[in-house]
Amino acid sequence: MLMIFSAFSYATLLAETKTLEGNPLLEEFDTPYGVPPFDKIQEEHFLPAIEEGIKIQQGIIQAIIDNPEPPDFYNTIVMLDNSSAALSRVLLVFYNLASANTNPKIQEIAQEAAPKLSANSDDIILNLELFERINEVYRQKDELNLDPDQKKLLEDTRRNFVRGGAELEGASRERLREINSKLSVLTLQFGDNVLADVNDWKMVIENEEDLAGLPQSVRDGAASAAEQAGMEGKWVFTLHPPSALPFLSYAENRDLRKRMIHGYTHRGNNDNEYDNKEILTEITNLRLERANLLGYETFSHFALEVGMANDPETVNDLLQQLWEPALRVAEQEREMLQQMVYEDGHDFEITAADWRYYSEKVRLAEFDVDDEALRPYFEKSRVVDGMFEMINRLWGLTFEKLDDIPVHHEDVEVYKVLEEDGSLLGIFYMDLFPRASKRSGAWMSSFRTQSVDEDGNRVHPIVTIVCNFSPPSGDRPALFSLDEVTTLYHEMGHALHGLMSDVRYRGQAGTSVSRDFVELPSQLLENWVTEREMLELFAFHYETGELIPEDLVDRMEASALFGTGFRTVEYLASSWLDMAYYHRDEPLTTPINEFEAQVSREINRPSAIPFRHASTHFQHIFSGGYASNYYSYIWSEVLDADAFTVFKDGGLFNRELGESLREHILSTGGTAEPMDLYKRFRGSEPDIQPLLERRGLVEN
Repeated sequence: MLMIFSAFSYATLLAETKTLEGNPLLEEFDTPYGVPPFDKIQEEHFLPAIEEGIKIQQGIIQAIIDNPEPPDFYNTIVMLDNSSAALSRVLLVFYNLASANTNPKIQEIAQEAAPKLSANSDDIILNLELFERINEVYRQKDELNLDPDQKKLLEDTRRNFVRGGAELEGASRERLREINSKLSVLTLQFGDNVLADVNDWKMVIENEEDLAGLPQSVRDGAASAAEQAGMEGKWVFTLHPPSALPFLSYAENRDLRKRMIHGYTHRGNNDNEYDNKEILTEITNLRLERANLLGYETFSHFALEVGMANDPETVNDLLQQLWEPALRVAEQEREMLQQMVYEDGHDFEITAADWRYYSEKVRLAEFDVDDEALRPYFEKSRVVDGMFEMINRLWGLTFEKLDDIPVHHEDVEVYKVLEEDGSLLGIFYMDLFPRASKRSGAWMSSFRTQSVDEDGNRVHPIVTIVCNFSPPSGDRPALFSLDEVTTLYHEMGHALHGLMSDVRYRGQAGTSVSRDFVELPSQLLENWVTEREMLELFAFHYETGELIPEDLVDRMEASALFGTGFRTVEYLASSWLDMAYYHRDEPLTTPINEFEAQVSREINRPSAIPFRHASTHFQHIFSGGYASNYYSYIWSEVLDADAFTVFKDGGLFNRELGESLREHILSTGGTAEPMDLYKRFRGSEPDIQPLLERRGLVEN
């Protein structure tokens, strides 16, 4: 039996704390596998449950402080680590709904709860008596005979308090509280505005000739969207990627493509009630002020201190190593597209409205393949089954669908994930299709993170992935693009990181690692998608059952490097933009559109390649957790390109290699430094060369 607490029992404290009768969020979920009881949870339950969860946590914090026994690892550090259990149970459900199935009432609750949660966090971080107990344990760390993961939890806990302002005094402490409270509301408002602006924009087409060039599947999707909007006989296109990106890739009508690209790149930037320019300026400046209060030159210095990159200079060096080769390749691609424009009898210069369209024409002309030729082989159920089979071969896991589990939307599928011996690893939710109540993009989250109970038993995690993929249309099943299949594997990599977690302490579970390491499992899994052995598991024509033909795979492989210049430049441009906002030591006063133009000039961004995420819809850095960390995707790609060479050399489904990846990375959470974990798996530090080769950035 693992002894977690010395004088106080967390479970006893929780049981003795008065909860709100009849509120299902404040009780242990009496459901199969402990999943959230969505059939019982009502919107009015959330705010009282959040307030009660705060009260419970504050009671536990006070018990830590009032403990007459000397501070030790168990009665202070571990008890603090567990203090948020009740509140987390509420928030994990609430924020997942706020992202995946929101409505005005949920958004209103989030706005009202945000300052309360910010105050609760500050009340803990800025509690001098609590910090002194933590310091007392920290001073004894070398005499406590702690295991490595325990020592890291102690060090991380103290560092988090210091970074949270525990050592500030007087007016600085109060100003920090004000900043945190404002940021908690502004970041929510930023994301709400993006969603509202996306839902507010529609392009209604009445004349069928304006659909020229669009595949039938895209037309059917637009007709279905029109029907749902009460516009039978018309076609509706939206800014959701499954609608917008195919339109930009195939629509022959250039004026309509211009209209679409303007809408897509100007989300949150339309000088309307959902405009985000003032909000993001205030977020940027508040974060700088907060970093200065804590003793950092810029917010980037603060944010990067806890990552693998460690400082802004290292990030900028990495971006610069990739930027010039990416520009060179993108220019080669632009010349090919421009030549195609001339061959079409036009004399205009390639713009952002044209790039995707002419890329598909070149891809078809040069390689005789386009995304639409692949879709029939990427039917949703086969893709998912193939992914599960891959996971089974590497780790022995099986996924069994559960049909009697309450869900928050009818599109959601639920699976129990079993180890090879039949024991339960975790519960997996999958929510793949777009809707007005779901924010754009794709992400992984949890309804419950892995933990260990007081008897030392593993408490299984409950993990979810949320995407916005091409939905079924009429009698046709959901057929994914290659990019959507790749995104599915990406999010599944995150999910496995959460599902396989096997640590003792909540604060170290699953994806609780640095931002520039958390993308390694997700990006590593992407590598399997286009391997021939993998395609044989899922790439069957949805009508004929035919395996994807060898010649189509050959053409797909031949075309793999085409477009990497565009993709790398649009991504790196947003990474530079992120750093421009946060690696600054003066408040931002320049108007946002002018600021973006200034950044574009400084990095020589091609005007025909937009930022992947422009400022006003850059949710990663203004409403997510990637502020000054958007570079982490490419940093992790250095790791994953290097790590995948192990499987390329040793076998795609090599069980021994899979178990090594699980042992050293997927199950370990934040129990050790990321580079140490990587070297345990790889045997050495990563080499950037595999990434350069994979992206075609090596000059011949």
